Amino acid sequence: MKFCRFLIGAIVVAASCFAAPVFAAEVKIGFIDLDRLTRESAQADRATKKLEKDFAPREQELRRLEQQVKNLQGQLEKDALTMSESDRRGKEQELGRQTRDFQRLQREYREDLNLRRNEEMAALFERANRVIRQIAEAEKFDLVLQEAVYRSPRIDITDKVLKSLAAEK
Repeated sequence: MKFCRFLIGAIVVAASCFAAPVFAAEVKIGFIDLDRLTRESAQADRATKKLEKDFAPREQELRRLEQQVKNLQGQLEKDALTMSESDRRGKEQELGRQTRDFQRLQREYREDLNLRRNEEMAALFERANRVIRQIAEAEKFDLVLQEAVYRSPRIDITDKVLKSLAAEK
């Protein structure tokens, strides 16, 4: 039993002696804050404005349809007691149809917007990754991380990436 402990101890000491030269070399690490990159980069801002412009007509149409549904619902609630049974059923069916159409168009709008936003962000991340590689190679980084539980501000290279992206236009 003592021999096993001695042997394990000797192996640990030997392994640490061989690993020491590896750890003696300085490792240069950088960090990129992706949230900040998507909030502050000029490309992300341009992409957001482009999406808003491209999707504005559909958004206005959705607002118009939503107002139509609300008006029809309000009219139905107000006049339900004075309407004939067939008129009331017809209005309820029309309200149901318009509500379904509105919900379908709203769902399609969200899906299309999310798809386009993802495409724009993928293009931004592709450009950012190219810039990050350039910075990492120029400044001899061994490792650049995009996610971490904790990071020191001194290893954050997000500002450099933002400046390089802005200069790239």
